[in-house]
Amino acid sequence: MSTHLHLAVALDGAGWHPAAWREPGARPTELLTPRYWVDLVQEAERGLLDLVTIEDGLSLQSTDRSGPDGRTDQVRGRLDAVQVAARVAPLTRSIGLVPTAVVTHTEPFHLSKAIATLDYVSTGRAGVRVKVSGSPAEAAHFGRRTLPELGSLDPADPQTQAALRELFDEAADWVEVLRRLWDSWEDDAEIRDVATGRFVDREKLHYIDFEGRSFSVKGPSITPRPPQGQPVVAALAHQAIPFELVGRSADLGFVTPADRADAGRVVGEVRAAQQAAGRAGETVHVWGDLVVFLDDDAATARARRERLDETAGAAYTSDALVFTGTPAELADLLTDWAAAGLTGYRLRPAALPHDLRQVTTGLVPELQRRGLFRTAYEADTLRGLLGLPRPANRYATV
Repeated sequence: MSTHLHLAVALDGAGWHPAAWREPGARPTELLTPRYWVDLVQEAERGLLDLVTIEDGLSLQSTDRSGPDGRTDQVRGRLDAVQVAARVAPLTRSIGLVPTAVVTHTEPFHLSKAIATLDYVSTGRAGVRVKVSGSPAEAAHFGRRTLPELGSLDPADPQTQAALRELFDEAADWVEVLRRLWDSWEDDAEIRDVATGRFVDREKLHYIDFEGRSFSVKGPSITPRPPQGQPVVAALAHQAIPFELVGRSADLGFVTPADRADAGRVVGEVRAAQQAAGRAGETVHVWGDLVVFLDDDAATARARRERLDETAGAAYTSDALVFTGTPAELADLLTDWAAAGLTGYRLRPAALPHDLRQVTTGLVPELQRRGLFRTAYEADTLRGLLGLPRPANRYATV
């Protein structure tokens, strides 16, 4: 495998800017159609990107973190991310498909089966981005638990940090259950011997017998071990407790540094968490997240962002750095931040399909000219693209 930068795009509705759906090139009437999502992912694949992530949630999109905001001038409503990925999978060949799953209210047994199925449908290109929900409004949809209003994520707020710790410890348990269930069938558990009438070797199916604070799962899975053995697990992290989840449980972490120095600090925290979890010898990718407004010249990009802000009635802000400029200028930034230890980037297109096409037809060729990005897909699986080995089955004895 090469040492090129890795690159992904995060797909969400008409784009990450709330007014993107009103742009001339947007397709707001098609947001809930398979064709729309197929077109986006195929465009990303033409750009040779490692993967796409697909956003999801358990409540309507909102500008208010505590619950629905009642707005009708922004995109509201979405399709299930895992099912979108399953629909797209047969119509793509090489790109990784990483839907978002809210782990706080979702049974790990069900999601393990869904992601394993996605890995089969995509012939080894599946992953999952685990997402924690601290929203009382989302908890009310399920009625099985109540959650406090977390308010600020201030690290100095003990109540907030205690609540976050509980949610992220549960997420770590959730990932552990997924991984055990994916291993609960050994690779050769299916015999399929018509002559003897034996389809499976029952000795190669295993109970996982997981007992945790929030749930217990006996297993085994009802789906054989996925083609990758373990589909890729990703998580977005902004501070210490989520960094620990990445270091302890994930193959890929998305982080949101403000600059190169901050990127170095964040990478260092994730690496420390990885070492504390006993995973120092494993590959755990840390990629930077950026929202991007890209055009052929910087003035056009700035004018487009200003126009979108005017349409929305407010300046756009994000948890991630918002980059406005040309693909070449973005390539400069990505190259600079990579020196801090980031191995790749997940770009959030401000407006779809415009900024996605700027990535695939502008940024990618620029990185290729600099020798920093692949010129062809180099592996058949997502783990292969990321340089991750196919892991041994934890339950296999030989």
